Amino acid sequence: MGLTASVVAIDAGNSKTDVAVVAADGSVLATARGAGFRPPAVGVETAVGALAETVERAYAAAGVTSVAHVSACLANADLPVEEEQLAAALHARAWGSTVEVRNDTFAILRAGVAEPRGVAVVCGAGINCVGMRPDGRTARFPALGRISGDWGGGWGLVEEALWHAARAEDGRGAPTTLAGTLPAHFGLDSMYALIEALHLEHVEHHRRHELTPVLFATAADGDAVARAIVHRLAEEVVVMATIALTRLDLLDEETPVLLGGGVLAAQHPQLDDRIRELLSERAPKAVPQVVRARPVLGAALLGLDRVGAPAEVQERVRAYFES
Repeated sequence: MGLTASVVAIDAGNSKTDVAVVAADGSVLATARGAGFRPPAVGVETAVGALAETVERAYAAAGVTSVAHVSACLANADLPVEEEQLAAALHARAWGSTVEVRNDTFAILRAGVAEPRGVAVVCGAGINCVGMRPDGRTARFPALGRISGDWGGGWGLVEEALWHAARAEDGRGAPTTLAGTLPAHFGLDSMYALIEALHLEHVEHHRRHELTPVLFATAADGDAVARAIVHRLAEEVVVMATIALTRLDLLDEETPVLLGGGVLAAQHPQLDDRIRELLSERAPKAVPQVVRARPVLGAALLGLDRVGAPAEVQERVRAYFES
């Protein structure tokens, strides 16, 4: 009979998956990295099958065949019903006695706090916010884009910048130097040329994300339109955080507000300063901080929370991933 570890932690994002097998004493027996997790694009069974390859590599390296608990923080698990469906698919794989699936934003939150208490706002390709308390209460948003009221994220920022730049060039909108800086990034001399290149896919769709740093650089140079876009993102971050704090009755308590994802982790001064300014006005007891820890740490800590692991075990896991 194979060994039984305590927790397998899975952090599966759109672009990559990290797995860690954790023993009862907090030692990390093995880790593995695999491809991204995208059920909407490939279907649940195919996505879980790809996840299985990474988990099984980690199990083989750890010398285990099962664990007590599977703690999976998965991209695209945006609604509780999706978490339940994915939990059933993972449970069918018999990786552990119990399974809990959460949206991957919870991993970023838990990675940044000493106990399961706080709020995280993540701004990468999209934007999301979650909160939790030790008693199990959570706050969350559907985070499905414009249909669920979202604004922001790298892709949203680029769309907004392109929209303003196009209108500035043809006279429909206010002047902005984005009309020059955005096409210049691709070696083009006008927004018309960039629009044509994007439409005909001479510039591949996935390269649009390269324009996010251009937006921030243009804002830093003082362009009013670019600065307004950055300020709007700060407003969205703070609105989501404040609502989550309010739902969890944490607005009047000193509470960590974790900022994660590529856009927020970059700590662009104008954005970072504006977020902190607005938080100090609307949630003065919030303690903003940027999360740099690997999200798989958060998945591991959530799993250890579930199995009732003592603080020293959790600290051992944290020390492994933060060393």
